[in-house]
Amino acid sequence: MKDGKAKAYQVRQFLEQYDNMTQKISRPKNYDWDGYSINLYRDEDGDWLAHFVEMPNVSAFGDTPEIALDELYEAWEGMKECYVQDGEEIPIAPSRKEYSGTFNIRIDKRIHRALSIEAAKAGISLNALVAQKLAREYN
Repeated sequence: MKDGKAKAYQVRQFLEQYDNMTQKISRPKNYDWDGYSINLYRDEDGDWLAHFVEMPNVSAFGDTPEIALDELYEAWEGMKECYVQDGEEIPIAPSRKEYSGTFNIRIDKRIHRALSIEAAKAGISLNALVAQKLAREYN
């Protein structure tokens, strides 16, 4: 899933589930979404909408999921061309970025105090306590 390929598989699975709805849906092309996650759904008007989860402003719609995905791919390719023409870097999907493991966070001073007390009681640093709590949430 980190390199975006799992998402393409999920899109294929999704399309297979809807084969029997209103018409036969062919398998999508093997798009390279550059690591971005795709949200594909039917809106209240019955149109299919596809957009990048991480960049909702990159979106497209169509009468079928395949058309929506084709349009999204064209929109993304066009956006990348604009970035290049404007001398800007193409945004990198969070799943493909390198991370240092360090970030700063601002929290309410009461929470800061409570966490510091908890860390002291546990005999560990505040950093270690917060890292443990986050690891439990995301592992």
